[in-house]
Amino acid sequence: MDRRAGLRFEWAMAAVIAAMTVWNMWHLVTRGYLPQPFFYESSDTWMDWFNTAWWAHDRGIYDSWASIYPPISFVVLRPLSLASCYGQTTAGLEVRSCDWLGIAAIHGFYLLDIVLAALAFTRLDRRTALPRSFALTAGMPLLYGLERGNLILLAFACMILAFGPLLKSARLRWLSLAVAINLKVYLVAALAAQLLRRRWRWFEGGAIAFVAVYLASFAMLGIGTPGEIVRNITAFSGGFNAASVLDVWYPATFIPMKSLLNSTDFPITALIGSQLVETGDPIISLVLRLGQASMVLGAAAIWFRPQAVPAHRATLLAVSLALVTSEAGGYTPALILLFVMMERWDGWLRPAAIVIAYVLSLPGEIVFSTIPSMIQDSYFAGHTVTVQHGIGLGMFVRPILNILAPSLLAWHTIALVWRAVFQGQQSQPPPNSAGRAA
Repeated sequence: MDRRAGLRFEWAMAAVIAAMTVWNMWHLVTRGYLPQPFFYESSDTWMDWFNTAWWAHDRGIYDSWASIYPPISFVVLRPLSLASCYGQTTAGLEVRSCDWLGIAAIHGFYLLDIVLAALAFTRLDRRTALPRSFALTAGMPLLYGLERGNLILLAFACMILAFGPLLKSARLRWLSLAVAINLKVYLVAALAAQLLRRRWRWFEGGAIAFVAVYLASFAMLGIGTPGEIVRNITAFSGGFNAASVLDVWYPATFIPMKSLLNSTDFPITALIGSQLVETGDPIISLVLRLGQASMVLGAAAIWFRPQAVPAHRATLLAVSLALVTSEAGGYTPALILLFVMMERWDGWLRPAAIVIAYVLSLPGEIVFSTIPSMIQDSYFAGHTVTVQHGIGLGMFVRPILNILAPSLLAWHTIALVWRAVFQGQQSQPPPNSAGRAA
């Protein structure tokens, strides 16, 4: 597919995403809840934000709640929430009817993402700027983050500033990345990726900024030592089990599915068949290991000849490796797609990765086996609704695609380095490449 055909495809996919978004809104209006694969509990809208905001006004963040978030999350949420709404007389779900400032902040961060994505991709390539920025911000991963009210909305904006073409100052880029890492610890992979390109000063500056942001937020909050955070992360990582089985409705990795296949708490065999259950676990493990190996090999190739590869590619592979290895939430693929969308439509590996990015952005599901309907309280409807969910194709396909997109670019990276070494060619980032800006 040439570039013109590719551009037509991108516009067509953006139109499909828009149509599916309209359908989701129609479903919400007519049935009172957002359909699968949005969060399965229709009463829990925005509660990632409000649960965190609740504890931002309480001293039991790291002992009673066992939070895995560094202090900056609570430092940010304190001024962006009305303290009078968080008291002994209000329960967690009730604060949304009081804290209008929190609701405004959630959507303010989302609008910031839209503006920054539009500006960044316009500077990268005006022809593809609109469909790509639209797919990123109206696509499923970031929409899922919006529905959850998750601080991925702020971390996403920081990643655009750190690695996009909008900031010229290295210090501001370091600060942006430092805030992102303090919000989402797994983004330390983006800082480590700079070592692959031997950007020692960039790594040192980013590391110092990260520590400075942590110390400043710790001083303001007064709690949240590294020991407390590491202990809580360790406990959280070991606590994923089939009790949270419904998280498979919109997984970023195979971890929820592996837990489900090995569980007796949910009748997965009756829904998808025993043969698939028996063969699924080894296949899942093989796909994951192949993807991880591809990304590691791609990273090694960058270290060997960093000047032959677009600058943003190292960050893509490092962040992708971190995100496919541990389940951090259905919104995290937005961080992978951000860097995939920075690629040019050239050759076949890069276009294939871009196609996958658009598919992952589709805000919908193909359900092939339903489960009994549930009666739930709906926050949007303001009353109980009958919720229908089921086993969907995306539950199995999305984790594969999350692995496949960066794996394809890892092999493209290896090919670039191979040509540079054995054919004397060095593939430089084009003038409109985000790699140059990063």
